[in-house]
Amino acid sequence: MRLFTTVHILLFLYVISAILFWGFSLDKHSQTIYELEYATLISEVDSANNPAHFEARKTAIEEKRISRTKQYKGEGSTFLLIIVIGALVVYSSFRRSVRLSKQQNNFMLSVTHELKSPIAGMKLNLQTLERHNLDEEKKDMLVARCINEANRLNDLCSNMLLASQMEGRQYKPTKEKLSFTELLEDSLKDYSNRYADRIVAGDLEELNVTGDKVLLSLAINNLLENAIKYTPVDKPVTIALIQKHNTACLQIADNGPGIPDDEKDKIFKKFYRVGNEETRKTKGTGLGLYLTAKIVKQHKGKIHVKDNVPNGATFEVCLPLS
Repeated sequence: MRLFTTVHILLFLYVISAILFWGFSLDKHSQTIYELEYATLISEVDSANNPAHFEARKTAIEEKRISRTKQYKGEGSTFLLIIVIGALVVYSSFRRSVRLSKQQNNFMLSVTHELKSPIAGMKLNLQTLERHNLDEEKKDMLVARCINEANRLNDLCSNMLLASQMEGRQYKPTKEKLSFTELLEDSLKDYSNRYADRIVAGDLEELNVTGDKVLLSLAINNLLENAIKYTPVDKPVTIALIQKHNTACLQIADNGPGIPDDEKDKIFKKFYRVGNEETRKTKGTGLGLYLTAKIVKQHKGKIHVKDNVPNGATFEVCLPLS
């Protein structure tokens, strides 16, 4: 990156210098032509005997010199503008490619961890069931843990598959009238079983929206997973569903570290995660919020994040009512 930047700047400066030298040479050449034409005029026309004709010829010569100067400046400025625009496009494209490459590398690192973690958990639980003669209560606990890990794995695979399908425009969403409240309650029931005593549901008004049940469920699950991931185990994730004007607004508030103001818009970009995958404590793929934002936009809704008081972040999704 640094080598490319240095070479890019040097090449840009060389091109600018060449253009300036070209402009200086043409201006000098124009001045030489003017002096030759003026000398020819003096030798051909007597200014004392024929002043009117002399002044007319002199004015024509000067106008030609001015016209040449304007032409050189116009062509040079246009060429310089094209060079500057081209250099900016190339540089921004290269930086974008480098940034995307780093994000994809982080994505591969995070996906590897996210896939191995639930698989390892399920394997350990199943090996414990196989090797030890446990009572029914412990067996049920281990089976429940396996189911939780399988659900995590399923959510991850769903996000990856849906991201690929939506990027390739292969997924065709349905449009049906459905109860947004029932969708939320189903997700809350699932996550309450997986994360006992972690979720507190406030007001849940009965609200209907029009959209794709699978996509909206995935969006809700992504927001719940994100909130639980960043909230300490001794603090709750608060859920509310209320009506604002003609929209159904889902509010999910966590008690995590919060999101800096300069990161609030970036978190909805594909693969975007703050920090380095090798040092970041909280794992993820950078697809959850990206997919959620695309799903909300596809349903003609809005999503934004604001600070939770006293700490944490609150995600709000507002969808048009049916």
